[in-house]
Amino acid sequence: MPNPTTEYRRVARLFHWGMAALVLAMIPAGMTMVQPGIDRSLQNTLFIFHKNAGVLLLVLVVLRLLYRWRHPPAPLPDDVPGWQHRAAGLSHAALYALLVIVPVAGYVRVKAGGFPIETLDRLGVPPLVARSDALAETAKTIHYFGGIALGLLVGLHIAAAVYHGVVRKDQVFARMWPPFARPKS
Repeated sequence: MPNPTTEYRRVARLFHWGMAALVLAMIPAGMTMVQPGIDRSLQNTLFIFHKNAGVLLLVLVVLRLLYRWRHPPAPLPDDVPGWQHRAAGLSHAALYALLVIVPVAGYVRVKAGGFPIETLDRLGVPPLVARSDALAETAKTIHYFGGIALGLLVGLHIAAAVYHGVVRKDQVFARMWPPFARPKS
């Protein structure tokens, strides 16, 4: 059982690592699917994966934010410098914002462009935006640059985790260790 004063709860860790796996799979899929000359069959598979995983990611981030609202994380250890507290708070806020903005922009780009999102279409979910090439292009730009920003923030997040786990060895990384394994102390 995690110590609620120092570790994230198992549900929070499941959200974190599940969403991390999705994001880390979607970034290369998104970058690959738009490359010129890619095999059409692979491109279609990647587009279908990326669109439907984006819907799942948006649902998970909303659920995670609701969970976090009801179960706030324990504060960082006292020996973490104040600037790192502020940087962690800002980077987490930016990550959450981008984890909403990027999938929403992707949804708008796809639906305003007149394309399917297979899972939502099978469930009978009507489009929430009208068909509009101008809106689709604007959403495409937001999705693209938001995706780049998200990738950079994920890289920074990973670097900070490595810094805390390897350099500082201050148990910050251990707080979010995967939910089915415990770090060796």
